[in-house]
Amino acid sequence: MKKHVFAPYIMEDTVNDLRVNDILRITHLNIAFGLIRDDHTVTVDHLQYIDRIKAYKRLNPDLRVNLSIGGWGADGFSQMAFTKEGRDAFVSSAMDIVEKYEFDGIDIDWEYPCIDSAEIACHPSDKQNFTFLMEDLRAGLDALSQKTGKRYELSCAVGGDAYFIQNTEMDKVAKIVDYVNLMTYDLRGGFTNVTGHHTNLYPQTGEPNGPCGERTVQLYYDAGVPYEKMVFGAAFYGRRWAGVAGGDTHGLGQPASSVGNIRMDFDLQDPQAVAQHRFTKFWDDQAKAAYLYDGADFISYETPESICEKCKFIREKHLAGLMYWAYGNHTLFEAVDTYLD
Repeated sequence: MKKHVFAPYIMEDTVNDLRVNDILRITHLNIAFGLIRDDHTVTVDHLQYIDRIKAYKRLNPDLRVNLSIGGWGADGFSQMAFTKEGRDAFVSSAMDIVEKYEFDGIDIDWEYPCIDSAEIACHPSDKQNFTFLMEDLRAGLDALSQKTGKRYELSCAVGGDAYFIQNTEMDKVAKIVDYVNLMTYDLRGGFTNVTGHHTNLYPQTGEPNGPCGERTVQLYYDAGVPYEKMVFGAAFYGRRWAGVAGGDTHGLGQPASSVGNIRMDFDLQDPQAVAQHRFTKFWDDQAKAAYLYDGADFISYETPESICEKCKFIREKHLAGLMYWAYGNHTLFEAVDTYLD
């Protein structure tokens, strides 16, 4: 049995592709995503493979399958959490879903309290209401435990920089949840036209005070989250910038004509595919992160080597384990399985 949490997020379109041998090796599976209706209740009607959960748990009785609610661009959190009535409707419907489909817990991925990312609604009261929501969910799960005799987990996915901490009460939330899933990825990319690592463990070369996973862990620890509740995040996808001049860094830290998007047309872990697309692989030993450059495009991505470094860090810091977005890359899955314990 694994010592650490090994927790992929899995999207609806890949649930049917989950390999039997992988089910036997993970500790958790976060199903993405439940969504919030206008009446503040949770819906999973769009998840056509949700009935497979019971089969997965028959294969691996120790597997914890949690429903993750929210995700990027998912509206409804601020409106729902604003009132006790809204939270009650949300919690009641979530408990019905947990019981019906035999989930083992709930993961909240609110992106983000107090911020109108992707044009979702927000309100200054989100900061306190996020805490209220987690308290109400914990109470709902505990009440369901009295009925079913099993204990349910509660976790939340959190942004990888200080903005999330500033807009929440993580010291209080940490006392309520089992795990805090650190989204230590997308640290650069979607909103900047300067290249850089988006899921680096340590600061990148030439930017000693820049964003990195180590910094995220320290920020959340200082905010009151114990190391043993932190689940470190990895990105099983890359971010690609176009129109990048090389400079003396092979494109690292250089202006680009685009932001870092996540669209890829080849397998980043396949050396033959990398060569066919005329990219060269580089390693930033300070950041413990890899990137590709072809003279015009720059790609920040995860490799087995960077996964190894992250697993080493998880063990050294006594973190809870590793989660990643999202299931489907078997090369990186094998790396986590090899290096985490």
